[in-house]
Amino acid sequence: MNILNLIRIAFKALQRNKLRAFLTMLGVIIGVASVIAMVAIGQGSKQSIQTQLSSMGSNMITVLPSSNVAGGARLGGSSVQTLTIDDVKALQKQAANISFISPAAISSGQSIFGAFNWPTTIYGVSPSYLDIRQWELTDGIPFSEEDVRASAKVCLIGQTVVTNLFPNGESPIGKIIRFNNLPFQVIGTLAAKGQSSFGQDQDDVILAPYTTVQKRILATIYFRTIYASAINESASDAATDEITAILRKTHRLRNSDENDFQVRTMAELISALSSTSNLLTILLTAIAGISLVIGGIGIMNIMYVSVTERTREIGLRMSIGARGIDILMQFLIEAIMISITGGLIGVALGITSAKLITIFLSWPTLVSESSIILSFAVCAFTGVFFGYYPAQKASRLDPIEALRYE
Repeated sequence: MNILNLIRIAFKALQRNKLRAFLTMLGVIIGVASVIAMVAIGQGSKQSIQTQLSSMGSNMITVLPSSNVAGGARLGGSSVQTLTIDDVKALQKQAANISFISPAAISSGQSIFGAFNWPTTIYGVSPSYLDIRQWELTDGIPFSEEDVRASAKVCLIGQTVVTNLFPNGESPIGKIIRFNNLPFQVIGTLAAKGQSSFGQDQDDVILAPYTTVQKRILATIYFRTIYASAINESASDAATDEITAILRKTHRLRNSDENDFQVRTMAELISALSSTSNLLTILLTAIAGISLVIGGIGIMNIMYVSVTERTREIGLRMSIGARGIDILMQFLIEAIMISITGGLIGVALGITSAKLITIFLSWPTLVSESSIILSFAVCAFTGVFFGYYPAQKASRLDPIEALRYE
């Protein structure tokens, strides 16, 4: 008996029990749809993290004060102040793998314009900060090195600040806003960047010369952070080594001393977050894969029922010349057809679910070809694996006993 005839017989057998066949497929449908949707969520979040971190500056290197041992007690990083303008000047002069560098003095407070106010964060930075963050202006001009030297009271504001301080749509350029009662003239507005991977609104910010923020708001000589940009992505590791060596020298650390600063690259952050995202994707996929196993058990169960119901049919086919392999292939094809059909419906449902998740929940999703191919391969394997034993049992029935079965 050829394959086409076996496929026709299997198709007719499934047609006779449409509802039962559909209910059997349901486990496979749910399993495949769940796997595709879960993988899409995981891949989408991974891509979103990489895109957002790259938008912060793919070559960006961050230097932070670090915890260190003092008097036998370890101090927290927030209580240590180690970064000064001398560090910035040393890096500018000696680091060959750095293209831009900017210190950052940061303070939170209330911004006010007329009757409107908004709690926000002011970053005291140098003009190079815009190059490091790859941040463009939508209007106005950036402040200059001359503004930094003069501790000028000028600023650039993000779109969230624009929306809340100038809700009537007027241009902020040239207007005077106040931050913690210190007046600043708005000379430019920043292009929108949206939320970061950590849920932080990147547009809720004011940028001003670091000397102004240090002297007039914080009254300190220390910086919260130093931002730098490597000359290219491949030079990030070399730039990190340079920064570490230079800062250890400027901080007069002995060989046995721990660093009192941390140097982080975007590549490290992307790698760490991607690893977490991959682990989450594997976990979600494994949970969704349980549905496929349950679907496979359902296929095995229904094939056992089918073999029992059609015992006389099996005996009749054997009595007119059907071989054991023909009977085995007949029931195996039925199991595979149930599995593959359920897989097709599951793929369509999974893709639709991923799109609906993006539309209604605003979660990033990415349906990859590999997840679809993998789901199909698992469906075929499920049909063969769970359908083989009932099919083998059918093929080994004694024809005479089968014909006597009632």
